[in-house]
Amino acid sequence: MPSLLGSIDWLTIFIYMVLLALGWMSVCGASYDYDQEAGILDFSTRSGMQIVWIGTSMLLGMFILMTDDRLIESLSYIIYICFLGLLFVTPFLAHDIKGSMSWIKIGSFSIQPAEFAKFGVSLCLAKVMGTYGFDVRKWRDFIICITLIVVPMGLIVMQKETGSALVYSALFLMLYREGMPGCLLFTALSAVVYFVVGVRFADEPLWDVTEMSLGQGLVMLLIQIFTVGFVWVYGGKRQEARGKKTGIGILLYSLAIDAAAVLLARFVYPCNAVWAMVFVCGASALYLLYLSLRDRVLPYCLIALFTLGSIGFYYSVDFVLNRVMEPHQQTRIRVLLGLEDDPRGAGYNVIQAKIAIGSGGLEGKGFLNGTQTKLKYVPEQDTDFIFCTVGEEEGFIGCAVVLLLFLSLILRLLHLAERQPYTFGRVYGYCVLSIFLFHVFINVGMVLGLTPVIGIPLPFFSYGGSSLWGFTILLFIFLRIDAGRNRLQH
Repeated sequence: MPSLLGSIDWLTIFIYMVLLALGWMSVCGASYDYDQEAGILDFSTRSGMQIVWIGTSMLLGMFILMTDDRLIESLSYIIYICFLGLLFVTPFLAHDIKGSMSWIKIGSFSIQPAEFAKFGVSLCLAKVMGTYGFDVRKWRDFIICITLIVVPMGLIVMQKETGSALVYSALFLMLYREGMPGCLLFTALSAVVYFVVGVRFADEPLWDVTEMSLGQGLVMLLIQIFTVGFVWVYGGKRQEARGKKTGIGILLYSLAIDAAAVLLARFVYPCNAVWAMVFVCGASALYLLYLSLRDRVLPYCLIALFTLGSIGFYYSVDFVLNRVMEPHQQTRIRVLLGLEDDPRGAGYNVIQAKIAIGSGGLEGKGFLNGTQTKLKYVPEQDTDFIFCTVGEEEGFIGCAVVLLLFLSLILRLLHLAERQPYTFGRVYGYCVLSIFLFHVFINVGMVLGLTPVIGIPLPFFSYGGSSLWGFTILLFIFLRIDAGRNRLQH
């Protein structure tokens, strides 16, 4: 026991305890009503119940620290399979709560399996990637990792919990650390850029060019620029060293053809110049395929697939937005991008949250003195939008302190993950780090109107036992793994 106590990272636990305390104060501020007869410590109130969740979370953390980390590692596959089964049956057992089928009622309590599945998926990934000879840069091993992540995401989407499912996409940051090519991460970011630019500027004309929007022109231009960049980084230098053409010159000529097509449509003959740009992009991809076969340069083939895939993705955006997404999701995206004004509907939460944060000023109104929260202007103010309570009662200084604490936690997790002597501990550590980073970035971003409202909690702040227990288990399993890092393993 003395060796275990000496190996535990108490700094991380201290940050955890401070976040719990500040989170409880925020729940008090968000749920307190001046007319209520019960005090903030009464178990009939949300602030009182949060004390129960905090106390049980601390006991849970102590129990995990007393568990042998080798036992946790050996149960990784079983835990993952059990959670897959639980996620599968959840829609059949759950009650409809605001359109979500992700909560299972047990007596007077409800639990959300998706919150707990995060540590199960992380453990399984760490176990698989820690096996001898596993290399995420091999296609077979990479597909295994993707499958382990995508399957639970699909099961959670079936519960109509798109936001919780998107959290698992953060695990791609761990894959990048373990050797996944950066081009795959860039491809994912490119898809986001295509979506935002294409939707945001879909109805704005480009220089009065017939049948061509600014969104179409910008996306096609971005596709060609990204293609040129990929060719230079992954194939151009190698080809130059071999004394062969890189293909970059031809691709740059394609940009000149695009400009000529736009000028022609604008000043000479009214026509749909976007088809010329699509044709040039397609021709560039075919040319890269030709170079790939001629010079046996595989990256050129992959870049060509990126170009063609980018075109296909862009033209599927309209279908996904209007046919696949739910109406409330469509409205949220349009409001976020400034395409719609819906102050009484999808934009109401964000507008009220901004008002609450702005009213706090520099130092805030003080504990339990927030008027926006007391008058219940902000929906879900003690769960998904609890950060606005921090802004109103503690002001800019309080928000900065909270964000700095989260930054300290994430940087500490980064340090702990890098000092792990085994792949299992490092991979699990980066999974924990990625999940916390995603939650904090998206939750704070949606309160400030910078990211879509997808309904995910702020770690250790949002009210509820499922999220608090889930984050505690996720964190303390890593602390237990880190505590055993110096023990010889066979």
